Amino acid sequence: MRSKPGAALAVLLLVNILNFYDRLALGAVIEPIRREFGLNDTQLGALVTWFTVVLALAGVPLGRLADTGSRRRLLAVGIAIWAGLTGLAAVATSYAMLLVTRLGVGIGEAVCSPVAVSWIGDVVPARLRARSMAWFMMAIPVGGLLSYSITGPLAQAHGWRFALAVAAAPMVVLLPAVLWLREPDRWLAKSSGALGVIRVPGFWWICASGALINFGLYGFATFLSAFLTRYHGWTVGRAGVWVGIGTGVSGIVGALSAGAIGDRVGNRLTLCAAVSLVASAPMFAAFAMPPGRASEAVLLVMIGYGLLQMYYGLVYASIQDAVPAELRATAMATYLMVTYLGGASWGPMVMGRVSDLLARQATADGAVSEAARATGLHGAMFIIPSMAVVLAAVLWMAGRRIDAASPLR
Repeated sequence: MRSKPGAALAVLLLVNILNFYDRLALGAVIEPIRREFGLNDTQLGALVTWFTVVLALAGVPLGRLADTGSRRRLLAVGIAIWAGLTGLAAVATSYAMLLVTRLGVGIGEAVCSPVAVSWIGDVVPARLRARSMAWFMMAIPVGGLLSYSITGPLAQAHGWRFALAVAAAPMVVLLPAVLWLREPDRWLAKSSGALGVIRVPGFWWICASGALINFGLYGFATFLSAFLTRYHGWTVGRAGVWVGIGTGVSGIVGALSAGAIGDRVGNRLTLCAAVSLVASAPMFAAFAMPPGRASEAVLLVMIGYGLLQMYYGLVYASIQDAVPAELRATAMATYLMVTYLGGASWGPMVMGRVSDLLARQATADGAVSEAARATGLHGAMFIIPSMAVVLAAVLWMAGRRIDAASPLR
C-alpha cells in the first residue's frame, strides 16, 4: 500500500522535532551541569563532540540498512534508544556516565535523517522537494524553541535532571505513530553502493558545506545560552526562553523562506551561498555588542541564524535531486558522516578550547575567574560568523559543479 505523503510528512516532522529537542536539551542546561561536576568548556564541548562522532559512524551502516530493510521498524528502534537514554542522563552521577548516555543518544539519532529524508524523497516529486525538505528541517528551530524554552525554565525550577527526564516523554506518543505508517514504494534498481554516491557531481563540495555549517551551528547551540548568562548576566531560565523563542521564530521563517524560494530557482546551492554570506554580518555585529546589551545581541544573532536555517531545505533537496532513488538513504548517511566527523563533532570542542585559552590569557594570577570565563567565551563566539563566510565560498563551488553537470531529477 502506498504511503500517504501528508501523513508521513507530519509524523516524520514530529519525530525530527523530538530528535532535535533531545539533541539540544543539553545546551539549555550546560551551566548547571558545569557547576555540579566542576567542568571546563573543553569538557563541555567534548560531550557534543563524542556524541557527534558516534552519530556519524553509526549513520552509514544504518543508512544502508534503511535502503534495504524496513525503515519504519528501524526508525521506531532509533526513537526508543535516543529518547530513553536522554531520560537516563537524568540519573548520571559523574561526567563519565553523562558522556556514556550521550554516546547512546548518538546511536539512536543516527537513524533519523537517513530514514526520513529517503522516505520523503520517495513520496514527494522533485518539483516539491525543497518545500518538503524545508518543512521537515523546520524541526531544528521548532525543536530548539521547545528544548530551550522548556528545558531552561524547568532546570531553573526543578533542576537539570528533571528537565532531561521530561525531554524523553514524547517518545510514548511517537513510537505508535511511526509504527502506524506504511512504507512507501521503493525503487528496486540495482544499487552501486557507496561508489555511486562518490560519482555524484558536486557531492563532496556539498558534504564540505555540511561540515562547515554544522561546525558553527553545533557550537552555537552548545554555548549561546552560556554566553548570555556569563557575558550578559542573564539567568539560565531567561536565556533558555529567549534562545528558544529566538531560534524557533527565526528558524521557522528561514525554513519557510527556503521552501517558498527553493522550488523556484535553478540552482539552490548558489542561492544558499549568497544567503550564508549575508548571514555573517548580523552575527558579527551581535557578538561585538558590549555586556548588558543582550537584547540587541539576541535580535541580531537570530537574524543571522534564521538565514542560515535556509541551508537545510535548499541543500537537502539538492542532494535528493542529484542522487539515484535507490541510494538516497546511503547518500544522506554519507553526507552526515562527513559533516559530523568533519565539522559538527569539532565545533563545540574547538570553541570550548578557544574559550578556555582566551580565559587563561585574561587571567593575571593563574586562577581563572568567572569574569575571565565570560571574556574567553565572548571571543570564541566569533568563530560562528567566520564559518558562515567560508561556507558561502564552498556552496558557491558546489553550485558551479552542479551547473557544469546534469544532475538527475
